[in-house]
Amino acid sequence: MSFRPSIFSLALIAGFALVPIPMLAETSSSNNKVLAQETTGFNSAYIEKLLQKGDKFASKGKLEEARSIYDEARSASKQLISFYRDLAGSFRGLDARIPREMDTKRRTALKLLANVNLRLAALFRREGQPEIAVPLLVEVVRLMTPVKDEGKEAYQTLLELGFVDTPYKGGRR
Repeated sequence: MSFRPSIFSLALIAGFALVPIPMLAETSSSNNKVLAQETTGFNSAYIEKLLQKGDKFASKGKLEEARSIYDEARSASKQLISFYRDLAGSFRGLDARIPREMDTKRRTALKLLANVNLRLAALFRREGQPEIAVPLLVEVVRLMTPVKDEGKEAYQTLLELGFVDTPYKGGRR
């Protein structure tokens, strides 16, 4: 008995060949980038939203809620900084675009962390716990350096608290 493909079989096979098969890369289209969303993502925009939410609570005098939100923003910022640094290091020497992108994102996350720390420090001062604010302020100076606005503000706050005595004059003698 010889095998003769029927017209139906050929049509069926041809039909399958013409049907587009979704590729794995297509599932990560811009509509599905869950971590890039501002409201629920894991990115700088989400941290900024958290800061705004914390600011609203703080302005209403709901300091515990504000602190909780700021703590969440601080934790997310630190994680982003670490992940961006790790990814940048993994791709150094392989594709210069990726480390540049990760370094830019890391700097943005560092600035957000500094802003979160400044807000938390202000909250602790407001609650009469300036000693808890000191490590946050020192971290801001370390992260941003005294040359950046955030670093200057943090050092000035340390001066106001009496933790340091020498005013920073911006490198002038």
